[in-house]
Amino acid sequence: MRMQNGFPIIVGLLLFIGALCTPFLVGTAVTGTYKEPELKLPANEKNCVESKEFMREQHMQLLNDWRDWALRDGKRIYTNHAGKEFTISLQNTCMKCHNNKADFCDKCHNDAAVTPYCWDCHIQPEGLK
Repeated sequence: MRMQNGFPIIVGLLLFIGALCTPFLVGTAVTGTYKEPELKLPANEKNCVESKEFMREQHMQLLNDWRDWALRDGKRIYTNHAGKEFTISLQNTCMKCHNNKADFCDKCHNDAAVTPYCWDCHIQPEGLK
């Protein structure tokens, strides 16, 4: 049995498979060259509120929890996994160390294409270095 139009069918299938794979190949090429923003603790601090891994993955949830605890429950002290206590405050705890919004917050948020709503209520630190 002879397959009629076999060559155009095979070429069409190869083009179709190539078109399906293109986004994955481009994504792999782009993420292979991606460099995470370098985030450093200020010189006067040894540790953040939680571990680096915890903060990278869950800082927004922690900030949401802090908001709820402080405003709804009246809780003003946070005890981290190591047992150290911190005042629940974006302005006075987080921004005390990470006082340059452009160099700290904006680097990761811009790369992740997210727009947090922190500054809808809080005063943005302007000109702090």
